[in-house]
Amino acid sequence: MTAPKDAILARRRLTNKLIAAKEAARLRPFFVPGVNVIVGDGSLISGAEAVVAAFAAQFSDPDFAAFVRTPEAVELDADGQRAAERGAWVAVSRSQGEHIAGWYLAAWTKVRGQWLIESETFITLRS
Repeated sequence: MTAPKDAILARRRLTNKLIAAKEAARLRPFFVPGVNVIVGDGSLISGAEAVVAAFAAQFSDPDFAAFVRTPEAVELDADGQRAAERGAWVAVSRSQGEHIAGWYLAAWTKVRGQWLIESETFITLRS
């Protein structure tokens, strides 16, 4: 059986790969239906379908290369049903390379044995 922290880190690696491959629809299963994401400029995206649509819109930009999240820590609650992941993120474009970056915090919840993102907050510190 995979340890919760390892399972979350594996899912994060997979989301990074799907983003780099510009596969927005394949990101849907990683989010609870009512997910909330605060993006780097402070605006809020609510709902899994809206989050996937936002990814698809960014992927349509030919200059877009990737968003990479690099986890620094994953902490679980006492019941092992929720977790907080924190780390650094960077936006990569084909023309500028790594050009926007900052910190993020993701809240994960275990649903039917699978870790899903219930919220994410991205703080832009370099643009």
